[in-house]
Amino acid sequence: MRGIKRAVVLLTVLVVALVVIAFVLENQQGVSLSFLGLATGQVPVSVFVIVALIVGMLIGPLLGILVRSRRHKSTPAGRA
Repeated sequence: MRGIKRAVVLLTVLVVALVVIAFVLENQQGVSLSFLGLATGQVPVSVFVIVALIVGMLIGPLLGILVRSRRHKSTPAGRA
């Protein structure tokens, strides 16, 4: 069973990697992003999207931990 699980995880990682590579290769148009008076130079669209994905993957779990810890603190001692 462990071997099948590893194979599925490996296959999933490979598929995700191929999708990311295809996305990067398809989105090479240069764009400039402007926000609150700050502007970037010409960078491919895929860079902005992948950076946003990584930031979201970092912030999401951190917010989950924060909410879970606050919920845990607000629970009365007698209840779980």
